Amino acid sequence: MVLQNELHFVLVPLMSPGHMIPMLDLARLLAKLGGVMVTFVTTPVNLSRIEAVISRMKESDLPVRFLSLQLPCKEVGLSEGCENLDLLPSPMSLHNFLAATKMLEEPLRLHLQQSSPRPSCIISDFCHPWTRHVARDLEVPRFDFYSMPCFALLCEHNLNVRRMDDGVGGEDGLPIVVPGLPLRVEVARVQAPGFFPRPEWAWMDDEIREAESVSHGVVVNTFAELEPEFLDLYERTSGKKVWAVGPVSLCNELAIDQASRGDKAAIDVEKCVAWLDAMKPRSVLYISFGTLVRSSLAVLVDLGLGLEATRRPFIWSIKAGGIQAEVEDWLAQGFEERTRDRALIIRGWAPQVTILSHPSIGGFLTHCGWNSSLEGITAGVPILTWPGFSEQFLNERLLVDVLRVGVPTGVKTPVWDGTIADGDLQLNREEIQKTVERLMDAGVEGEERRRTVTELSKRARSAMEVGGSSHLSLTRLIEEMRLYAHKKTTLVP
Repeated sequence: MVLQNELHFVLVPLMSPGHMIPMLDLARLLAKLGGVMVTFVTTPVNLSRIEAVISRMKESDLPVRFLSLQLPCKEVGLSEGCENLDLLPSPMSLHNFLAATKMLEEPLRLHLQQSSPRPSCIISDFCHPWTRHVARDLEVPRFDFYSMPCFALLCEHNLNVRRMDDGVGGEDGLPIVVPGLPLRVEVARVQAPGFFPRPEWAWMDDEIREAESVSHGVVVNTFAELEPEFLDLYERTSGKKVWAVGPVSLCNELAIDQASRGDKAAIDVEKCVAWLDAMKPRSVLYISFGTLVRSSLAVLVDLGLGLEATRRPFIWSIKAGGIQAEVEDWLAQGFEERTRDRALIIRGWAPQVTILSHPSIGGFLTHCGWNSSLEGITAGVPILTWPGFSEQFLNERLLVDVLRVGVPTGVKTPVWDGTIADGDLQLNREEIQKTVERLMDAGVEGEERRRTVTELSKRARSAMEVGGSSHLSLTRLIEEMRLYAHKKTTLVP
């Protein structure tokens, strides 16, 4: 008699760096805890991006499989190889992209029906509501995975209830108070319209809500000590058990794992570290707007001149996209030469965790994507906020008003197409200079901010240690699945 009781977690991320990276970290964490097989579902192009991570997992003998499913790009009108949000030709292609991901349902179901061991559960990005059908057919629990804080989830939930009740009226730019919170939080209506707010996305919004209603719970990349009241409130208002398992980036303990996280770095990592080693402690500002936000040349120029005016050292990760040639021309016209003794320009993907973890970093100018924000907090680095879209304005409120580790640049309007165009420039170079100086200032306000974020960094690391809140949360999730599987266990002769 053989007892079939080995656990098998299936992870299905959205193919976008901000969603894939934390779920890949989650795969590593689950596998490290022992007794769990993990299948990470992706596509060929995305598989090639994480070759270094896969190699490291194999070297560590971690029980993680990588299932590569072909995304049917041509069938939905996309070019072959458009397998990630950062590869789409325009934001309008998102419809096509999500249509293609829905077509992965049948091949995933067929594969999992034949897999050994059989799946114990599916942890799916919330943007893949179709995975509920796969979980139903396999008769296993499905969890929603969110790479955003409980604060933003709670705000969106409460605002959506109010929208349904009375419409959250008023002009887009006027502030509204988020209901149901233990403190006063104001956002403009345009800054928090929901994850899929436009009429043409109503179908997606409906599917996500339906999937959430039948989910077994929610897995979130956060930690209990960071936002205890909001975690508890979100659990109560949503009616779903929340497993806070972060900061998941801390699973990358070795320098080689930190450097290879996400994609191939566009700079020699040793050169980057050597440059940082030459700088004074807490003197360098790191600038990155993530993988999806793109800026016009005018915006980049004003940002660059504002940085230059501070006369402070900085590392700037520039992802120029279709205007790379124009950006290179501008850099070559004197900016790079004038700042060469105190600036490091990275053209493309930066080894962000490696950079933020260096003692020379004293501040982080970010688009307020949650992965970046949490990585900054985990590294103990104060944050300068320049939110772009989605829940990023809510993340800004958490960083600035609740946690008090951030300084706002003053950006008010989202960039829904992902591009900060000339007309969206709400800050000039003088304002950029002032906000950078405020963040990096060594005065009373700056020192208090640094003490706060340093304390949160310590709590983040404690949460991930054995016996810490996030370690216990993930352990309990595994044990719950073990009990669930035990109820269904059949004895095979």
